[in-house]
Amino acid sequence: MHRPTLSPGRRALLAAAVVAAATGVPLPAGAAAAAPTVDRQQRYAAAAAEYGVPIDVLLGVSYLESRWDSNAGTPSTSGGYGPMHLTDARHVAALPGRGHHDAGTEDPRGDDSRPALAPAPPQAADPAPPSTALQTVDTAATLTGAAPESLRTDPDVNIRGGAALLAAYQKELGAPVGAGTDPATWYGAVARYAGADSADAAAAFADEVFTTIGTGESRVTDDGQRITLPARAVQPERSWLDRLGLRRLARPDGLECPRTVSCEWIPVPYEAFGDGDYGNHDLSDRPARQKIEYIVIHDTEASWATTLKLVQDPTYVSWHYSLRSVDGHIAQHVKTKDVGWHAGNWYVNAKSIGLEHEGFAAQGTWYTEAMYRTSAKLVRHLALRLGIPLDRQHIIGHDNVPGTIASTVRGMHWDPGPYWDWSHYLDLLHAPRLDTGTPATGLVRIDPDPATNQPVFTGCVTPGVPCAPRGSSSVVLHTAPSADAPLVNDIALRPDGTPNTMEVSDHGTRASAGQTYALAGRQGDWTAIWYLGQRAWFHNPASAPTARWTVGVVATPKPGRATIPVYGRAYPEQAAYPAGVPYQTISPLQYTLAAGQRYAVGAVLAGEYYRASTFDGSSPGDWTVIRGENRYAQIQFGHRIMYVNLADAQLLPSPVGAPR
Repeated sequence: MHRPTLSPGRRALLAAAVVAAATGVPLPAGAAAAAPTVDRQQRYAAAAAEYGVPIDVLLGVSYLESRWDSNAGTPSTSGGYGPMHLTDARHVAALPGRGHHDAGTEDPRGDDSRPALAPAPPQAADPAPPSTALQTVDTAATLTGAAPESLRTDPDVNIRGGAALLAAYQKELGAPVGAGTDPATWYGAVARYAGADSADAAAAFADEVFTTIGTGESRVTDDGQRITLPARAVQPERSWLDRLGLRRLARPDGLECPRTVSCEWIPVPYEAFGDGDYGNHDLSDRPARQKIEYIVIHDTEASWATTLKLVQDPTYVSWHYSLRSVDGHIAQHVKTKDVGWHAGNWYVNAKSIGLEHEGFAAQGTWYTEAMYRTSAKLVRHLALRLGIPLDRQHIIGHDNVPGTIASTVRGMHWDPGPYWDWSHYLDLLHAPRLDTGTPATGLVRIDPDPATNQPVFTGCVTPGVPCAPRGSSSVVLHTAPSADAPLVNDIALRPDGTPNTMEVSDHGTRASAGQTYALAGRQGDWTAIWYLGQRAWFHNPASAPTARWTVGVVATPKPGRATIPVYGRAYPEQAAYPAGVPYQTISPLQYTLAAGQRYAVGAVLAGEYYRASTFDGSSPGDWTVIRGENRYAQIQFGHRIMYVNLADAQLLPSPVGAPR
């Protein structure tokens, strides 16, 4: 039997009563008759009381799914809806516009010395129906009597559905039910809610929920609701996990994941096909052979099942780790010592680790908190082990990777897109932030509040049609200090000089959280930065700033040079190449850096080229790093990082007396 559905007024009254009991503040006279309007915090309390779930548990689970956000009724990257992430994969699969939005034309290997890899194979729908973990809205509908559409789009109904699911899972385990029960006994139900297919992943999810309960959280949601989870020390009874009967993952020696996350080894093939062809990655010995500089954040543009099929295709691409949306589970595919084919730029590939996150850059507009947290734990683990700075010059998106030469810039991918919450991700990474600057120091670090920063992008489903209002960590750049001014132009994307657009895939007119730019001017509530060779203005009012002043180093042309070239890779000069190894041309991009302009420097790098062209390393120079005299500064030139040769540029401390 399931509980009768309460009317909105009765639920409101119950919520008020629960809050009154919890706070010791009595209901006002006449409250029973008035049925006062209640806020989201009270909705959680009402749902917890209705279904006998401890409020700490309900809030903790919801936070780890969505951070209590409603996400404008849009699905997550694993087909989940609302604050409780009720999944409806069947409904999502039928939505218009589902597909590979970020196909691009880039060669994922990005090495001119080898033939380009073929475009990605067509992504057929997964043959199996969605698992129960991806279809929880059906069970929630049965338990609550609510329509699936309401469970997807109404946050209050969604919260009731999540509470009903937790209670049902608790009963199935034979555990005690009731709002007053010890939260510790709910460990098994919380683990079940993750939808994980292994005990390791379920336990990792549950552990994170109970850690959140222990530390407490409080924030304003994307629709303006203040939610608070007071800190409460709970020692969960992990023995309840055994009753779920989930498989235990093998954890082989050499698995490069922190112990606190669920991780398994699903290796990619390394095979020769004849005629010198092989795949799907290159062997190396990093960091002994070559320092790893970057960790690249991708989204998969495919479901978990399809993602695993693609990475195990010996003829195509590879990356080091995949992360699952529903529970944050990780699969490692390539050892970090070896080079994956993922970023579309061989220089970056040779010096990076690639992480693919299950999701779609446009259509699935939000990523689960479980995946954000697991990803941040993995990245921090790798960065600390390998000496990679935790900043946006080294922890980059695929959309920040430059084209190798002018002809490849236009086809570069743009994932994870403007809805990846870099602000929150940097917080989870515990990334250091230098906010000691002033306008006079001349550098700004982009830092909008995604709860209030909601640019109206278009094309998430249909080109030109506005996307659902969603928080974003990107600011939009104009040619003048006005919202009515045209957007800036990216000459590589629009060679005719016309403005870029608000299409979700059009990254040529935005900057995102954590990226640092040199100040180019200030006027009222607007700030200008140097961006792709021009001044670019964004709204930055003092009352609600979208950027922070910081300090650092900038690159500018050496005295006497009107312009200097900008590059997409930092390769050595021709004289550095040994006999038998083809010279990789140092070819500039479409852009130039003019005198008087400044760009923030993220690193100073030696010119390097990792030679890998054969399966067994038998070609001259193979499996060696070629280094020369060239040295480069990595700069934040547009939305993507780029490079300038130090023979052309001078590096200066962020200037005193910067433009105002």
